[in-house]
Amino acid sequence: MITKSTKNYSVQIAGLQKALNTADAVVVGAGAGLSTSAGFVYTGERFHRYFSDFEEKYGIRDMYSGGFYPFPTPEEYWAYWSCYIYVNRYMDAPKPVYSVLLELIKEKDYFVITTNVDHCFQKAGFDKKRLFYTQGDFGLFQCSVPCCKKTYDNEDIIRRMMEAQKNMKIPSALVPRCPECGQPLTLNLRADDRFVEDAGWNAAAERYMQFLRTRGSQKLLFLELGVGSNTPGIIKYPFWRMTAENPDAVYACINFGEAVCPIDIRAQSICINADIGTVLEDLAK
Repeated sequence: MITKSTKNYSVQIAGLQKALNTADAVVVGAGAGLSTSAGFVYTGERFHRYFSDFEEKYGIRDMYSGGFYPFPTPEEYWAYWSCYIYVNRYMDAPKPVYSVLLELIKEKDYFVITTNVDHCFQKAGFDKKRLFYTQGDFGLFQCSVPCCKKTYDNEDIIRRMMEAQKNMKIPSALVPRCPECGQPLTLNLRADDRFVEDAGWNAAAERYMQFLRTRGSQKLLFLELGVGSNTPGIIKYPFWRMTAENPDAVYACINFGEAVCPIDIRAQSICINADIGTVLEDLAK
């Protein structure tokens, strides 16, 4: 059975502050809601600011659905996607939510597992060796076949696509192809069984598992931020299970509209139904 907290906000903040202060280690699990709180929204004014031309020509109404649009040519496809990647990977988040989070945990023994692909943790200054991006990275290409377990940094070519595109098309010479086999490159995002888990991905996965193995009996804070129900098996369910297995662990869920926990760990849980940025700012005061 799933339950919501009935405690008032000030009591929840005080409880989370105590859990953070007394934890031997902090495991952060971050989903899309964290970046949304930081201002990476895919609709409304931000969408119109960067994609009004695509909206007018193709009828696209938001960035996310635009990613599934059947563009008739690779030149149009990459015109859209280069803009998408640029504004959601290489631009800074509008709000300092990630920086506030880092200030709160930087002196702690921490590790971050995230389904986000926007690189906000590293841009905010988090230690790369303490990050595990499970679902890929907007900043990486992979072979679409794939012919190999390699990924390729894309910042240079994405910037060139942005500079060179005209009339919502990039030059054909900039359409990215695999240097190994010549097939089209695609984004290193987990969409199907063709997702490439390269050497860097596997090293991060092992560091995460090692962190959990060596701290399993410690006083842990599992801090879940903006994780929805699309892929609960990556962060949410494991956090619930590990909390249940460790009587000294605390599970904290901050999620606007989806702050819940199993009734079995309710006594060990703090569920705050509020904007993540607001909660982190209040913790930092």
